[in-house]
Amino acid sequence: MDPLQLPSLVLPLCIFLSFSLVILGRFGAMEEHNDWVMGRKPWEKDIWKPSTSLVMGVEESRPLKIIFKGPAKNWTDALPIGNGRFGAMVHGGLSSEIINLNDDTLWTGVPGDYTDPNAPQAIANVRKLVDSGNYSEATAFADKELSGDSSNAYQLLGDLILEFDDHDSAYIEQTYHRELDLDTATVTVKYSVGDVEFTRQLFASSPDQVIVAKISSSKQGSLSFTASLDSKLDHHSYTNEKNQIIMEGSCSGYPKGIQFSLVLNLQIDGESGKIHNLQGRDLRVEHADSAVILLVASSSFDGPFTKPSDSKKDPTSEALSRINSINNILYSTLYTRHLDDYQKLFHRVSLQLSKNSNIDEKISTAQRVQSFQTDEDPSLVELLFQYGRYLLISSSRPGTQPANLQGIWSKDVYPPWSCAPHLNINLQMNYWLSLSCNLQELQKPLFDYLSFLAINGKKTANVNYKASGWVAHQVTDIWAKTSPDSGQAVWALWPMGGAWLSTHLWEHYTYTMDKNFLENKAYPILEGAASFLLDWWIEDKDGYLESNPSTSPEHMFTSLNGKPASVSYSSTMDVAITKEVFSIIISAAEELGRTRDDLVRNVLKAQAKLPPYRIAKDGSLMEWAQDFDDPDPHHRHVSHLFGIFPGHSITPEEEPDLCKAANYSLYKRGKEGPGWSTVWKAALWAHLHSSEHAYQMVKHLFDLVDPEREGSYEGGVYSNLFTAHPPFQIDANLGFSAAIAEMLVQSTVKDLYLLPALPRDKWSNGCVKGLRARGGVTVNICWTDGDLHEVGLWSNGSNSVKRLNYRGTTVMADILPGTVYTFDSQLKCVNTQSLL
Repeated sequence: MDPLQLPSLVLPLCIFLSFSLVILGRFGAMEEHNDWVMGRKPWEKDIWKPSTSLVMGVEESRPLKIIFKGPAKNWTDALPIGNGRFGAMVHGGLSSEIINLNDDTLWTGVPGDYTDPNAPQAIANVRKLVDSGNYSEATAFADKELSGDSSNAYQLLGDLILEFDDHDSAYIEQTYHRELDLDTATVTVKYSVGDVEFTRQLFASSPDQVIVAKISSSKQGSLSFTASLDSKLDHHSYTNEKNQIIMEGSCSGYPKGIQFSLVLNLQIDGESGKIHNLQGRDLRVEHADSAVILLVASSSFDGPFTKPSDSKKDPTSEALSRINSINNILYSTLYTRHLDDYQKLFHRVSLQLSKNSNIDEKISTAQRVQSFQTDEDPSLVELLFQYGRYLLISSSRPGTQPANLQGIWSKDVYPPWSCAPHLNINLQMNYWLSLSCNLQELQKPLFDYLSFLAINGKKTANVNYKASGWVAHQVTDIWAKTSPDSGQAVWALWPMGGAWLSTHLWEHYTYTMDKNFLENKAYPILEGAASFLLDWWIEDKDGYLESNPSTSPEHMFTSLNGKPASVSYSSTMDVAITKEVFSIIISAAEELGRTRDDLVRNVLKAQAKLPPYRIAKDGSLMEWAQDFDDPDPHHRHVSHLFGIFPGHSITPEEEPDLCKAANYSLYKRGKEGPGWSTVWKAALWAHLHSSEHAYQMVKHLFDLVDPEREGSYEGGVYSNLFTAHPPFQIDANLGFSAAIAEMLVQSTVKDLYLLPALPRDKWSNGCVKGLRARGGVTVNICWTDGDLHEVGLWSNGSNSVKRLNYRGTTVMADILPGTVYTFDSQLKCVNTQSLL
């Protein structure tokens, strides 16, 4: 018998038990699906409680809080809340509290024309220059002739301002405490003035589409403050007889741009409390016991194809209707609704990387970050991992816009890089965690947006490139811009954004096995992406297909004549993305029984003609089709390593030589770089099975950034754990969670790799529950002393045959729906249990 297989008696027993439960299992799969929808976790029903849990204490509640001991001095000291669409940054000021507000539909501009009839001739001219080896001239020509228009910009909504009486900081700094509790998605501010304790609690409710703030005092009649609304955008405010403030305004840039409305509703409690209307603009509370503020926002945005001037939406009417429908609901009811909705998502995954759970809440989170380089506290890694999940829940919900470059939180009228979704890594990284970290439904805004890009991108492909299918470039915006960005070709000339983004559709299918989604949503968009690539790649003199012109995002090279250039042909990233899309469309066609389609046949022919990956003379993976000199070997982008992650065309098992070359490429890039670069490198090292290097990138991110001199930093985190480019970009926050998941679990549809990049000396004892793997499988793992202890697996409703892989041991396992399978450290199936 093969010693790597399960013992002959154990495997038949597991299979027999599985088949004996198959009918119940069908129901159990439905029950499991309902568990996730309703927020019940299988392990909460005593389905899987390994012995390690008793050792680790993982059933104990871990505090997951970001803590401050003083009010925010900078925007990156404030704490974020959001319901997917409507977000706030809570500063926790004393005499004056400023709560910054954002709505994800507030952008400059109007729908545009994303075509350029002059582009085909310009492309032809660039191709001639490239074919003749004149790369610097091709670059200069492309810079001039193929530059497009800038994206539009995300806008901030405004501020809620609360002015408190007699809150002198000199008397209360010793009692001050401000925190964001990730377990409840609630910000709390507490402090004492004399013998009176004041408390503020704020949360953003998705079910009721409202931001709620409750302000209370421990002594009757002690609460007095003034509330007002303000904005940096063109606006005006007024009050009505219902103790409400209405602020109306419009976005910048166009006189008939997107209109918005923000409504504040104020209620108080206490016999002596009164509300006064101040000059028809502000509201004044005097001698109340507590107050509840409700905030609702609305805009005239009605989709990317409707001009704001043609919109039939009335923002003020919508906001007032919403707020009036909930202003008589008890605060406790609003909070319960919020909590039930949020925790159904957040509690799906738990992570513990150490035995120690004695976290001192008297220490600020910034202090913990400062000490991480010496104490390497695993609980801080747990916190940042769950923070990423929190931020995606708070900035991407079904029906919202996809999370932008800063999620939904911005302080500027014209934010850095316009907060625009960037398709050469940043938007994709925002959603890496959604599948592995069990938040799959939060991708819906991304997929809805993809549908819009495909519509505009079809016009761009047809006019700019005389190609079928659809295309999108590096930068887009709320209007689904698909044309090249303005500026230099090194970033603007890159027609691979849509193709990369479309791979997320297939990934969603491989994790959920939802064939209806694949057939009706994913496949039509994937067809369009593949069709464009078929037309884009042209045959060269050697019989290979050639991508021309081609760039490696944002990275220059030194051409053979010694001049700087960015435009050549068949960059490694172009090859890798195309390999990925072609492989996906073939697999999807097999799933749907469409392998005889002309498109698939053409893809199969083209696939065989794609250029191979190449190894440079120094042993690294080549980034361009030729072994050009690299003037910036530490460049922040690692685009040429796409095939390792998030792609699948280079794996240690099948291409060890290419992985060796990629390993050296990654080593040459070094540790430095923006937060998102650090996170991408961590995931890449994890897929190269280098736990040491992956952990070094994790550690590198814990560098506390001083916002007063952020230009001195590369990467790092701010005191509120927002990740830094600098400045703040949310991609590394969201990507960090995905990178940690990849260190613990990796998968294909057929294979499951357990603890592939676990830093055993740093996280020697741990447990993770609720991660997802391809093939529709949920994974729980516990390990002790750096070695696997137990694994729990179950399916979301489809049969899954898995090869379980751990440190050289491989076994086959049939994971039938409705049953939890427990495997020991030798990958022996030691228990099966129904999900019922």
